[in-house]
Amino acid sequence: MIFGMKPTTYCMLLHLSQLLVFLIPGLGVVAPVILWAINKDKDSLVDRHGKIVMNWILSWIIYVAVSVILIFFGIGVILLSVLSILGIVFPIIGGVKANDGIEWKYPLCIPFFK
Repeated sequence: MIFGMKPTTYCMLLHLSQLLVFLIPGLGVVAPVILWAINKDKDSLVDRHGKIVMNWILSWIIYVAVSVILIFFGIGVILLSVLSILGIVFPIIGGVKANDGIEWKYPLCIPFFK
């Protein structure tokens, strides 16, 4: 039990915490990092899901930076729109699967943490 929750429930919240970026910019990056960092040594499932989430966050930041540069070439706005949708859909899918005990690696994710 982590904070009175099953590890799968905690992992679901870890994935869904990314959605906070749409409420308060930056919080959707900080919250998952904190959730992972404080409990990664207590449960291997939390550590594995935390690495999945961190890989996506770093990948997403890189993709957004490239898209901002590509705005000057006309394609960046489309890419930013797609990234916004993926930034909502992927954490929801990851959260649902985590709650079911499934490790789902986000597509297009660069594996920084293994």
